[in-house]
Amino acid sequence: MTGRMEVLVYCGLILGLICPCHSLDNGNSLNRFKRSQESMWSDPSDCTARRTKQTVVPMNSHNFSLDILMPGVVPTGSDSYLCMAVPVPTVQDFYIVDFVPHASMDTAHHMLLYGCQSPVSTSGYWDCGSVQGTCEEEASIMYAWARNAPPTKLPKDVGFKVGGNSGISYFVLQIHYGDVGAFRDHHRDCSGITLRMTSKRQPFIAGIYLLVAVDVVIPPGNRVTNADVACDFESYPIFPFAFRTHTHHLGKVVSGYRIRDDKWTLIGRQSPQLPQAFYAANRDVDVKYGDTLAARCVFTGEGRTSKTYIGGTSSDEMCNFYIMYYMENKHAVPFMNCMETGSTELFQNIPYEANVPIPVNTDTMFSMMHVGHATDPWNNKASSQPNKVEQETLNQAYHLEESTAWPGRELQLGQVAGLALDSDGNLLIFHRGDHRWGVNSFDLKARYQQRSLGPIQQSTILVVDPVKGHILKALGRNMFYMPHGITTDSDNNYWVTDVALHQVLKLSSSARGKPLVVLGEAFTPGSDSNHFCQPTDVAVDTTTGNIYISDGYCNARILEFSPDGKYLSEWGAGSLDRRRWIPFGIPHSLTYLPDRRELCVADRENGRIQCFVANSGEFVKEISREEFGGEVYAISSSFANGGLIYAVNGNSPIGYSAPPKGFVIDYSSKDIVDVFNPVQQEFEMPHDLVVSKDGSVFVADAGSSSVFKFTSEKSLHRSVKKAGIEVRELEEIESMVQTKLKPLHKVLLEAAAATQQKAAPDPEKLPNSPQAQAHHQQQQLEEEVEKRKTMGKMANQSAHQGVTSSALITSLLLVPLVLVISIAAFIRCRKTRVYEDGFEVKPNTNSAGGILGKLKGKATGSLNLGNFLATNKGYTRQGFDRLSTEGSDQEKEDDNTTDSENEEFSAPPPATVSSP
Repeated sequence: MTGRMEVLVYCGLILGLICPCHSLDNGNSLNRFKRSQESMWSDPSDCTARRTKQTVVPMNSHNFSLDILMPGVVPTGSDSYLCMAVPVPTVQDFYIVDFVPHASMDTAHHMLLYGCQSPVSTSGYWDCGSVQGTCEEEASIMYAWARNAPPTKLPKDVGFKVGGNSGISYFVLQIHYGDVGAFRDHHRDCSGITLRMTSKRQPFIAGIYLLVAVDVVIPPGNRVTNADVACDFESYPIFPFAFRTHTHHLGKVVSGYRIRDDKWTLIGRQSPQLPQAFYAANRDVDVKYGDTLAARCVFTGEGRTSKTYIGGTSSDEMCNFYIMYYMENKHAVPFMNCMETGSTELFQNIPYEANVPIPVNTDTMFSMMHVGHATDPWNNKASSQPNKVEQETLNQAYHLEESTAWPGRELQLGQVAGLALDSDGNLLIFHRGDHRWGVNSFDLKARYQQRSLGPIQQSTILVVDPVKGHILKALGRNMFYMPHGITTDSDNNYWVTDVALHQVLKLSSSARGKPLVVLGEAFTPGSDSNHFCQPTDVAVDTTTGNIYISDGYCNARILEFSPDGKYLSEWGAGSLDRRRWIPFGIPHSLTYLPDRRELCVADRENGRIQCFVANSGEFVKEISREEFGGEVYAISSSFANGGLIYAVNGNSPIGYSAPPKGFVIDYSSKDIVDVFNPVQQEFEMPHDLVVSKDGSVFVADAGSSSVFKFTSEKSLHRSVKKAGIEVRELEEIESMVQTKLKPLHKVLLEAAAATQQKAAPDPEKLPNSPQAQAHHQQQQLEEEVEKRKTMGKMANQSAHQGVTSSALITSLLLVPLVLVISIAAFIRCRKTRVYEDGFEVKPNTNSAGGILGKLKGKATGSLNLGNFLATNKGYTRQGFDRLSTEGSDQEKEDDNTTDSENEEFSAPPPATVSSP
């Protein structure tokens, strides 16, 4: 009975492929491909009953997708490694441009996709954690997935080359099943990958460079153990565009670098406890002959009672840093690796950021593991609502535009110095009322010269509705002389600075009674722990409640205090190269990064942003861009939106100056991913900014005494970058209606252009002028456009209904014909039992996977990690695949899915004290 069912399924598959297969390879490519046979399980709830029966899906004359899915397997024990092979279904050169995983970490610990000439087996699936391994010869790693990572889409003009003369004739899918307890319900697994491929020649070929530390022992209880690996690069130039990290439980952070002329340049840095996806690499990095590639994994042995070694089981560890790169087609090398332990002398110069763990909180983990629609095609679970990160990704596909309807610009304000958000999401505006900072406000020793004016009589702190711009509460009368910075803590207290008082104050949100904490001596500048000199801003550690103060206009330092005002520490500017160390030139604004426990400083006069480990003051990184024009006035951050720094610049009194504007900066890559400006007027002196939870950005302009609001407005065919990853947004087009309206739009554009070319003193007041006539014609055309849009939509709806009805009737008429053809095909198959390429299909009694035909091809050289581990220091582990570079965590989350929207990597072609 099982054999009959297999034959029926196979014949149905061949029938489905008869029509479309000719488009892939002139009628011959798919004739080489032979579908692996599956047993149809009796349980209708099994994934095999719901799997797509057509493995190869043609998309057009150049493209198709290939499903590589496990055939309903049930691992027999924890830390099982199971593999299956699928032939490359073409004799042409084809290119993989997209990897879409179908798996959940509840079931699969990791997946690896190899390319090779001859797999160990072509029959069903096999245990590849034993001595069998994956391929008869060495293999190339092409893709890796773990911890519910999202899909990976390659840049334009880049692809992994397979088939043809690439040396890759087979794909081998390896899945590591960490905890067999996931199969207590006796379900069968069909996890796997969909490859999207094209026959269009790609000018750049993708590959993987893998750095692996193999000689590592983590002592029990040891707080920090570093695993270092480094190799000299000896090939043609490569251009990294993505990176991936991998460890097991004990890994805290993994960082990869290129070293050139003794300078370390970051390729990528990430926590391996987050979804182990391919993240966007630093796009400014290329690697050429003579460079060194290096990586460090930071582990902790806390909680362990015995030594931990490198291996493939849940009790072992791994240290892997993947670099996904592209290189010129003619020099393409699909896989390279490095397994050399880095020297102590070399790693003495590694940037400090490599030693800083990246905290992973529950919210971050949950959100990153649910990128995309909550849909799993293998268990038929679906959600019609976008999840948190999907919505954030959608928000990031919009450009920040000024909200001209927000009335906040019309508030009666003095010089606006600071902005913050309270615990309810309301906007706090800290302004100077009728006091203004001018040339006579301070003497040369920073002493305030206008005390006779008294404190500001107006309410200096306004609590404003961030949507409607209404004032909800006003406070702060007769308290301040020259307000500057404001922020809030977890208890909704206000921390403010006053540069005239040289003080930092902690106020109750009611501002009644005396300040809760007063730091500094009123009107007395100084530089010790009890005095400030024009302090500028305050940031609050969301975990400890400690505060950080930027001090300021005449002191170049950051100070840390406890929540009750106890002095803790201080530090100055940082640098990776002490020979090029430059002190702060007005640390003007602060932002705290809770996910990283870092503090970033807007070093105003040096035109840079510097970030530090908050509780130690250790320097982490610097962001300095020519676009800043030598000035960075203020910064804010939003790591809920993918790790973004928001900044505003200003006019520099000396040297080069760029027009004031707002910037959105990717923290990891340091790329500027968006620039925003007001529409109705220009920035005069943007002094502070803050980002709300919904992604709105508020900018305080001290020059115009106003507050601007910017929101994410959808733009037509806009290309933006999110966290270093390019996301192309193409609006859906109503083709029938828009095609008919296109001539009208063209006429409108021509009329507008003609109007701009003709000069008149005041065209709007000349009724018979060409401008007025063109304006009148434009209005008429716009009205006609609206009418045609309405009519077109109605026609489109009617046509859609007609097409739907016709399609239904046609489908019903075709059902008998399809049944007749299927019966005929079944009878023919029963008689001959001989199929394409001369292979005879027989039931397989030893495997649930069926049989694959063997195809001949060439192999590519690669890393045989298993053989190395088998002969070095006894690192042999049950369940460790010879070619695997992954391991086992057995960490679980509930109801995780991974069928998400793709992320596309962007790939460029190779190649003094002033005013407040």
